[in-house]
Amino acid sequence: MGKLSCKNLLPCCMGHPTATSPAGATAGVSVEVSDRYVEIKNGIFELTLSNPDGIVTGVRYNGVDNLMEILNKEDNRGIKGTEFRIIYQDENQAEVSFVRTWDPSLEGKAVPLNIDKRFIVLRGCSGFYTYGIYEHQEGWPGFSMAETRVAFKLRKDKFHYMALADDRQRIMPMPEDRVPPRGQQLAYPEAVLLVDPINPDLRGEVDDKYQYSCEDQYNNVHGWISFDPPIGFWQITPSDEFRTGGPLKQNLTSHVGPTMLAMFLSGHYAGDDLTPKFMTGEYWKKVHGPVFMYLNSSWDGSDPTLLWEDAKVQMMIEKESWPYCFALSDDFQKTEQRGCISGRLLVRDRYLDDADLYATSAYVGLALPGDAGSWQRECKGYQFWCRAEDDGSFCIRNIVAGDYNLYAWVPGFIGDYKLEATLTISSGDDIYLGDLVYEPPRDGPTMWEIGIPDRSASEFYVPDPNPNYVNRLYINHPDRFRQYGLWERYAELYPDSDLVYTIGQSDYTTDWFFAQVNRRTDQNTYQPTTWQIKFNIDSVVPNSTYKFRVALASSANAELQVRFNDQDRSVPHFTTGLIGRDNAIARHGIHGLYWLFNIDVSGAWLVLGMNTIYLKQPRNQSPFQGLMYDYLRMEGPSGS
Repeated sequence: MGKLSCKNLLPCCMGHPTATSPAGATAGVSVEVSDRYVEIKNGIFELTLSNPDGIVTGVRYNGVDNLMEILNKEDNRGIKGTEFRIIYQDENQAEVSFVRTWDPSLEGKAVPLNIDKRFIVLRGCSGFYTYGIYEHQEGWPGFSMAETRVAFKLRKDKFHYMALADDRQRIMPMPEDRVPPRGQQLAYPEAVLLVDPINPDLRGEVDDKYQYSCEDQYNNVHGWISFDPPIGFWQITPSDEFRTGGPLKQNLTSHVGPTMLAMFLSGHYAGDDLTPKFMTGEYWKKVHGPVFMYLNSSWDGSDPTLLWEDAKVQMMIEKESWPYCFALSDDFQKTEQRGCISGRLLVRDRYLDDADLYATSAYVGLALPGDAGSWQRECKGYQFWCRAEDDGSFCIRNIVAGDYNLYAWVPGFIGDYKLEATLTISSGDDIYLGDLVYEPPRDGPTMWEIGIPDRSASEFYVPDPNPNYVNRLYINHPDRFRQYGLWERYAELYPDSDLVYTIGQSDYTTDWFFAQVNRRTDQNTYQPTTWQIKFNIDSVVPNSTYKFRVALASSANAELQVRFNDQDRSVPHFTTGLIGRDNAIARHGIHGLYWLFNIDVSGAWLVLGMNTIYLKQPRNQSPFQGLMYDYLRMEGPSGS
């Protein structure tokens, strides 16, 4: 099999005081194969995989025979391989493969993909790596893929404490708590009121896996802690390159089960826009991962939550080790095969400043060629993102060779930047782009604005939850929008008439509800809502065109109709039509996909003195149809 040329086989956990006891840490890696199982050991833990399925059936660690839920049937664990082989094995490393090959006899029975599931165990490493190589060959039937992920079901008698972030961790309910009579389903199956949980401290709380979603840019490590014995089981994703939809895309993490997910692709908080659709005969191949399943433990019985701190350290080590040199698939490009680009992004808005401004903290990224902003709906290729420095300078490293467009958006400014030239990245490239200038949409001076252009509704008024439906984790929390049922609070705050916002008097942090939702009636039906923006004009420029810009943070089977000074006008001055399926209102997301609408406003529609803009969302079949606004701005005529 040859020798590995990689000089650094150990990105993970040698020397961490909480990672593992030294006993066995220097043992070599061994692989034992039987008719039913493949066992990989390295003296720290043992990984058992079904043969030839490639299903993780056992993880033995720190004196516990199996950290996986032993009550979970082995035939209920995802896509099964049909062919097993050892890719490489010596005392320092083992990589094994479980392949499921598609052929026309499987049409209608299995998704038309070749799937190669890989597992890697390294010497001295407290955990294992896994990745998948998906291929759709020419001539194969078309299909859509709504979701793909790696899921782990841990032992419910051991793992009760879940951690996603420094301020998002807690003791969790048991799976039995989610079914009657212990649990009561709420508006949809994922949301359950804990009526009589096994742990009485959780009584009266709401459990909903969507309350634990996370933007991919922050979704690097999450997992579970067992207090007896003190063990952590963590999912570490060191790179977002194989995820879809860009850095703001939200995905599930961990939730009651205890379940731990490594999401590669999903339509959550986006809808069908982020479901890749493959044409008949379209060739496609992509590597998802590797991701790292990290195990740690406390020798001395000290505070088990310190295992979270150690997992964060390990996450940084994994990120610094990316791209892994030890993943042996030729389809996973190593550092020397990848390229780098750098440059500086400036913002040009002459109504704000005569000089170009630094694009401070801009999101700058590469994705498949497309229109400006298309990256947030792109779901077949790789994406590479960074945040610009204070002076707008950026550097994106370790880019997989291929053709891309460079995209960006700048917090504080609306719209999307795209560099028109297609960039071809080749192995070893180090491309300097120099200064790039983004000119955000702007026709005239700002008359007034509402909100902050940051693609989120979080700056607006998020109410306290109904005290009967609280998740205590999110009380007095920055993510207070993750509480269940907030959409119903609108009708309580505005029982008879809708929101009216007066420029110069109202405050968007208290007077602009975070979502324009339907009003629930006493008959359990839903009424459309019409919000008003009132503003004063001292003079109207005749025969002129003003601009009304509306940036939406979310739309769920909704429509925005805009009328100027005529609420009863049968045909609105502007309508988006039916847009969006991101479901962010029901799933506590505070944003889904971003939409920007630039509306020409005839001066003839305006009057001297007080004007009113009517914002109507007419679709009212469901409580979850609605809009979240990001930012609204009225501009005067150009040159005024």
